[in-house]
Amino acid sequence: MPKEDLTELARRLESHLGDPHDPASRMPYARVLEYDEREDYPYEFVNLIQRWGAADYSLPRAQGGKAGDVETGFNLMRLIARRDPTTATAFIITSLAFMPAWIAGTDEQKRAMVEAVQHGTRYAWGLSERHHGSDLTANETTAVRTDGGWLLTGEKWLIGNGRVADGLSIHARTDPRGGPGGYSVFVLDKRATPAGSVDELPRERMHGLRGLDMSGFRLDGVFVPDSALLGKPGQGLEIALKTSQTARALISGIALSAVDTGLRVTLDFTERREVFGRVVSDIPYSRRQLAEVFADLMVADAVSLGAVRALQVVPEQTSVWSSVVKYFVPTLLERTFAQLNVVLGARFYLRDQPHYAIHQKMLRDLPVANFADGNTVVNLKNIALQLEGLLATARDAGPDVRAEAEGNAEVLFGIDRELPLYRPWDQELFSRGRDDALIAAPAALARLRRLAEEAKREERRWLERAAEVAAELLAHGDSVRERAGVLKAALGRDFGQSAELFDLAKEYCLLHAAAACLHTHVHSAAALEDPLPSGALLLLQLERIRRHLRPHEAVTDAAAVDEVMRVLRHLHREDRLFSYWQFPLAERGDLAAADR
Repeated sequence: MPKEDLTELARRLESHLGDPHDPASRMPYARVLEYDEREDYPYEFVNLIQRWGAADYSLPRAQGGKAGDVETGFNLMRLIARRDPTTATAFIITSLAFMPAWIAGTDEQKRAMVEAVQHGTRYAWGLSERHHGSDLTANETTAVRTDGGWLLTGEKWLIGNGRVADGLSIHARTDPRGGPGGYSVFVLDKRATPAGSVDELPRERMHGLRGLDMSGFRLDGVFVPDSALLGKPGQGLEIALKTSQTARALISGIALSAVDTGLRVTLDFTERREVFGRVVSDIPYSRRQLAEVFADLMVADAVSLGAVRALQVVPEQTSVWSSVVKYFVPTLLERTFAQLNVVLGARFYLRDQPHYAIHQKMLRDLPVANFADGNTVVNLKNIALQLEGLLATARDAGPDVRAEAEGNAEVLFGIDRELPLYRPWDQELFSRGRDDALIAAPAALARLRRLAEEAKREERRWLERAAEVAAELLAHGDSVRERAGVLKAALGRDFGQSAELFDLAKEYCLLHAAAACLHTHVHSAAALEDPLPSGALLLLQLERIRRHLRPHEAVTDAAAVDEVMRVLRHLHREDRLFSYWQFPLAERGDLAAADR
């Protein structure tokens, strides 16, 4: 969707939902917190979003939806999640449960599910099992051949929407021997099953997303016709893994939105509260904390921008991009959120305070992005298994590969660039050593240096320093590659499972993040609105990434922090999303009563 159209769509949704601090709006924080306190499923808001038509933007246009890309649904979900991650998660679960059909279903199957969703059907993705977690090749739910179809038997547990869903997508073993080709995916309508054949399991209580229906179901010889099979028998594991790639890219939106709200609420306090004769935002320590949180959020935004677009631009590389974003973004932002708690002080701890109570809900809800659809270990392992090839290609890619990667990077990180039609069946399970963010990074660095030469004095100084830090970070790839070689020689067959390799995979994520920030600055610069792009912000982003590698490295000077704070204040006062997208948000009412 063109940038202008997406911006207008975002404006419409924000206008419809209204100022979340206004109790009279359609989706106010006051009501969100009531649902959270009672641990009630937010039917009111899920239905509100459904009636507005948000689900259509996560359903394929070819079968009656409105989605030609993934990015539109992702950004709408962010605007919902900034009010309530629980509602956004419930919303996204139905979309993800549809993904197996989008990947492998027939036109008829897709149309039937799209029509069902448009008429209010909620779906659940029956993937994980109580005793096997992320080990999909150990799943015990079976599908046994019978006349005209299959009999499904088994239990799925810790399933979002497990009880409230009417439709289920189910990953089941179709070959008793199991293995990579031993699983298939089926679609089941619970309403069409005999009484007692589907037992809904109790809902699990959670620390965050308290109102979400996280439960499960047990099947006892439930018949589904042959038309319920998605794809061919034995394709289930491939379909499930491709669905997870999409989920991992999208779930980062929950973490981004939680920090956006936390930062926005904190600024509402620091911009108005005076201590020792000055507003809290102008106290040097608080000012630096706010600037650093904003920089981290914008790092995560850049990584997410590339990962979501990679699903369409370089689907053959999404095994890497989706795992990087799924590990890096929630891990980074969980730590970042703690800085906000320090600045907001006692107010972050008050559950009934009218304006600030939402902060603690966001703090509790954010971690779901860490474990949903593959936890930290699963994603680091996926990167670790491909690490040698990725590092080798980044160093040794020939001119044709580099030219192709540079062209892809312009689309991946240029927010005004048109995306190719989303074709999830083109996603692959291994990237064959390609990560175009890193391959194209040297060209982006050269472009940044040219931008510095053309910039005015102060901006030129920040861009030149940002280029130095970027070059330093990209050169760190040589260290990672050399240490990986030494480790492999020392450990032999144990190399692939070693804790040290996982640590190197973490460092690779930092390299990818640095490249994402670099690309976003140079490829989106012309499409960004004031106060972006900002050389000072890019510098602070890169320095924040470098501190993960060298915690005692000096951070940027006060002048750069002041400039980043100017950018942040501008977005806050203009009611825009803290993102490169800068979507206009619902106009806020008078905050004078916030501390009453």
